[in-house]
Amino acid sequence: MLQIALYQPEIAQNTGTLLRTCACLGLHLHIIRPCGYPLSDAKLRRSAMDYMDQVHFTLHDAWDDFLVAMRGQNKTLVLATPAASHSFLQFSFQENHVLLLGRESDGVPATVRDACPESLCIPMKPTMRSLNVAISGAMIATEALRQLKGFPPIS
Repeated sequence: MLQIALYQPEIAQNTGTLLRTCACLGLHLHIIRPCGYPLSDAKLRRSAMDYMDQVHFTLHDAWDDFLVAMRGQNKTLVLATPAASHSFLQFSFQENHVLLLGRESDGVPATVRDACPESLCIPMKPTMRSLNVAISGAMIATEALRQLKGFPPIS
């Protein structure tokens, strides 16, 4: 199933929000270090609330470690970036995709961008720079889950 990866996140609340989102939707989250905060930070736990014990996530010490792990699992990286010319609404998601979200301040460096065979954006008004990374991840994951029929059943 679709997975999400955070590249060197800088804001604990965004990571916490995505941990909670992944717990609720049954998605796996990858966190690629270094982070701009300690992962035991109270802000992270407050954002993730009581979902920390229910989320499946992997910590990667560095980009290269993450890349090796994804290649070993035959995963395809899909970069979410405002610089892409392809909308997430016109993208065909596959179960082996890993949605990569960049740092809040400056996205990802060129070396990371070049390792992603696919990139997509969220259509926005031309005067706007970007959306919050956690909201972007949730929006794109929603479309991917819709396409893949991957939402958990309603009980």
